[in-house]
Amino acid sequence: GLVFGCAPPVMTGRVIGVEGGVYTLMLEDGRRVEASLRGRLKQESRGDSKIVIGDCVKVEETDGSATVQARLPRQTTMVRRGVAGRSAKVLAANLDRVFVVMAIEPTPRTELIDRFLVVAEANGIPPVILLNKMDLPGAADVALSLSSRYESVGYVVLCVSAKADIGIDRLRALLCEGISAFMGPSGAGKSTLLNKVEPGFKLRTGELSRKSRSGRHTTVSSSLLSLSCGGVVADTPGFSDVGLWGMDPADLDWCFPEMRGLRNRCHFRGCAHLMDPGCAVRQAAEEGHVAPERYESYKVLRAEAVGERSR
Repeated sequence: GLVFGCAPPVMTGRVIGVEGGVYTLMLEDGRRVEASLRGRLKQESRGDSKIVIGDCVKVEETDGSATVQARLPRQTTMVRRGVAGRSAKVLAANLDRVFVVMAIEPTPRTELIDRFLVVAEANGIPPVILLNKMDLPGAADVALSLSSRYESVGYVVLCVSAKADIGIDRLRALLCEGISAFMGPSGAGKSTLLNKVEPGFKLRTGELSRKSRSGRHTTVSSSLLSLSCGGVVADTPGFSDVGLWGMDPADLDWCFPEMRGLRNRCHFRGCAHLMDPGCAVRQAAEEGHVAPERYESYKVLRAEAVGERSR
């Protein structure tokens, strides 16, 4: 159920909604309650110690009102790191996977997919790529080329369509295990897919305008949505930002699985994999062991990370 993985002291609960200073909890006994934070916790709950959806907490109930007493240790956190002096922001805790949703039309840019993958990798959360809207003409060819590129790196790629009911059972099977989140640009069809998996959600969907082909944001406050099969989905607006979230440029190669094993083979320690002589990553890209598009993404994202640091 919802509170799997939460230790049993006092009464434990999972934060399933946050709006203003009110925290909606699912308690271990299956009840749903609204709670406030204990005084001291309120002062401490800032930056990355802020209590967010997915957190497991200790709860005390007195006279019909619930108070969150403490936050239990997290398994994972989805953090948007602060840029230019802004503090980091935790978006969700204890996620088991993150789905990177990309609509097959307009043809997804590799660099955009790689941005989301890097954010997931930097947070230590396994990503799954969802290529959506497979019912559109020409989708199969685009999906084939993207699937082969990312599966060769070790990623799971699912081809799906809510309209044509393609791949929905496989998506549902994954969503039914633990806590998942969806990332992806506006208009990728995240809400439509969730409504297909669980028709009772009735999430607001922003139909792509035929003219501009750009979606409008449709998700507002943060909440955890419970699936009837026992899985949980984090629904939060912050996941659509495609910035690198204040990443250290030196850690970027670690977020590309195909570069991880090469970083210690470079001639210079701390190699940036750009112009340095004896660079194993650059050589692998030249020889085709690292896809040229992925190496280009790395260069773009590294330049951006360096720029963020110097701001």
